[in-house]
Amino acid sequence: MTILEGTIRHNYIVTELAMDKAIMRRLEALGINSGTRLEMMNQKKNGTVIIKVRGTRWAMGRDIAGGIQVVPADKEGSHGNN
Repeated sequence: MTILEGTIRHNYIVTELAMDKAIMRRLEALGINSGTRLEMMNQKKNGTVIIKVRGTRWAMGRDIAGGIQVVPADKEGSHGNN
């Protein structure tokens, strides 16, 4: 599933980034890569998705968020290091 399909206030683990290499490198530089834990903070009607990664909130468009593949982190304990 992608982060777009996620539920607000739930934690997820990134499994894959499927997008243009330049955008993928930028996300990796920001600390968003395979294995990263993130929290879905909000999803706006205009398409903006807000996530929290390691204590920092990031806003991104639907096109980028649609390329972030995730799995629920609940099985590993949904509260912890973001």
